[in-house]
Amino acid sequence: MSAAVSTLRGKTALVTGSTSGIGLGIAVALAEQGASLILNGFGEVEAARELVGRSGGRVGFHSADLSKPAEIVALFDYATSEFGGVEVLVNNAGIQHTASVEEFPVDRWDAILALNLSAAFHTTRLALPTMRARGWGRIINIASVHGLVGSVHKAAYVAAKHGLVGLTKVTALETARTAITCNALCPGWVLTPLVQRQVDDRAARDRLDDESARRALLLEKQPSGDFVTAEQLAATLVFLCTEAAGQVRGAAWNIDGGWLAQ
Repeated sequence: MSAAVSTLRGKTALVTGSTSGIGLGIAVALAEQGASLILNGFGEVEAARELVGRSGGRVGFHSADLSKPAEIVALFDYATSEFGGVEVLVNNAGIQHTASVEEFPVDRWDAILALNLSAAFHTTRLALPTMRARGWGRIINIASVHGLVGSVHKAAYVAAKHGLVGLTKVTALETARTAITCNALCPGWVLTPLVQRQVDDRAARDRLDDESARRALLLEKQPSGDFVTAEQLAATLVFLCTEAAGQVRGAAWNIDGGWLAQ
């Protein structure tokens, strides 16, 4: 039995934005390590539940809109009543919009900050009491390389992800003398639907086929020329849940194909 299995068997994990993409991959990886899972998000809910449930563990779902604090409270009420609380919290849900600062729609700014940053504050504040009572917990925030560097036309996303890295550090300091850790993963380009839309825009703008547009997007920032995969992110996250990572606290771990090495 691996260290991860012994750590997560009997634990409950909540992964936000987990009905597709990166979040679903993370949920599957945690279930494979013995955790019960609470899924949250929109889309193919039953397909996600079936995939996560293949490991044999318990799988729940709550449809909370994380841009609304009252619905986050309802999500944690569900977690407490149905699962006894949450010991592993993964803040993954996020949205994106691109525009210059002077043209950025105010409603899009507000929506991105609410989901990409404020939601993580609310989930964290609600998860910590159970973690403290049980003497163990893991909070992992899925930030971005844009939590560490900027890019044009992404004011709200970059601001939110920088804020998420800051929230990670403060939470880590406030739990430093406990067995609760808080860290952030900062991936570079991952081929999610959000990134594919940027690929599509580039293909249309530069009259490129899909493969050429992907390559051009990658090589602007990511020296490896390869996308980070959901499986790589999930494996790193599982490590952060082990006792081997017990003194990894407040880290912003870039997984970016060399983006920040430049």
